[in-house]
Amino acid sequence: MKVSVIGTGYVGLVTGACLADAGNNVFCCDIDAAKIATLNAGGLPIFEPGLEAVVARNRAAGRLIFSTDLAACVAHGELQFVAVGTPPGEDGSADLSHVVAAARSIGRHMTDYRVIVNKSTVPVGTADEVGIAVKEELDKRGKKLPFSVVSNPEFLKEGAAIDDFMRPDRIVIGSDDERATALLRDLYAPFQRNHERVMVMTVRSAELTKYAANAMLATRISFMNDLANLAERIGADIEEVRRGIGSDPRIGYHFLYAGAGFGGSCFPKDVKALQRTAEDAGHPLRLLAAVDSVNEAQKGVLAGKVMKRFGANLGGRRFAVWGLAFKANTDDMREASSTVLISALLGAGAEVRAYDPVARHEAEKIYAGERRVALVDTAVAALEDCDALCVVTEWQEFRSPDFEAVKSRLKTAAIFDGRNLYDPAALERLGIEYFPIGRTPAKGFAKKVTASQ
Repeated sequence: MKVSVIGTGYVGLVTGACLADAGNNVFCCDIDAAKIATLNAGGLPIFEPGLEAVVARNRAAGRLIFSTDLAACVAHGELQFVAVGTPPGEDGSADLSHVVAAARSIGRHMTDYRVIVNKSTVPVGTADEVGIAVKEELDKRGKKLPFSVVSNPEFLKEGAAIDDFMRPDRIVIGSDDERATALLRDLYAPFQRNHERVMVMTVRSAELTKYAANAMLATRISFMNDLANLAERIGADIEEVRRGIGSDPRIGYHFLYAGAGFGGSCFPKDVKALQRTAEDAGHPLRLLAAVDSVNEAQKGVLAGKVMKRFGANLGGRRFAVWGLAFKANTDDMREASSTVLISALLGAGAEVRAYDPVARHEAEKIYAGERRVALVDTAVAALEDCDALCVVTEWQEFRSPDFEAVKSRLKTAAIFDGRNLYDPAALERLGIEYFPIGRTPAKGFAKKVTASQ
């Protein structure tokens, strides 16, 4: 099939590359000329494991084209995927200006039936706005051409997007038009050969499904983080609690890890956007307000632990930071907990030496001109002349370091672990002070228990 994708960001690029890999002829378009030039030169504007190889082989096969020519893009495919950014506005609502602009471009250039597929994460009712924009452009041209607007939300995890697209848990299609539905079923047939994964529903239900999914996952994370902070106060271990509740099949183990808070381009933005949608509908989602509040507070927990150990004035001290991306296997630093930690350390007068396997180029943009932040090439180099280590991202190379080497390089043998990667007992035996999330029994609690016995 001939498919057009407007937007070559994370979602658009993965979608276009994977659809081309299934044999489709895909035309990817973006108004960012620099990004298109990078793609045509064989580079990628984002880091995603496996994506470079998929893009390269499909470009070589002639199935994947990158261009800034919107007219050619609209002319290319009967299916027009819109995968542009929807950044949060000041009030938390999603900014739909790029989505509407893409819709107007389609209406301005289409000459035959087109299916506009909203792949961007958008509020309920966006399909209606897209339809109005397309019709307005057609009316300006004096044309009456058939078109459909459908919702086909993505459920891709950064760091595992290729596998998620190729082996999806579900393929949600929000459509009220049988012709459009049939086209999308044909398009996705190669991705569901062993069993049916397509779920057809109303457009508004599909739009809400995407927000609801991310909000549910964010809720689980904030619940565990709040519980972890309680565990520290009453002498419990959140990892033991996690195993205890995760073994219940009604709950499961996914997204039950306590840590330094969630970030990235999806959860924070989508939680706020869904709250805004609910407020506009006259039904505020009080639970999501708490999820958001807990997460914002959780991002400051690691810095709080550092200051409790070393004091509020960190002048003259230097801290190593392992991990800058909001999660492993991505270079995305949007809403990352590392930025909150580093800001707090700098604000208290400290210096930082930071390392991340792939996010350094993003960090260089954020900390350009900040002399107190040194970005280094290895995890070991980050430790040099530092008072303690802060672990923020759960990269594989951080999971089993040479603790003796870590200890020998730090002025104070102390690790502040925002992802609970290590065994507290093992670090205690090594003489390393360990400050995880929700795993340190409160000394006062321990004393009370001993006294009561």
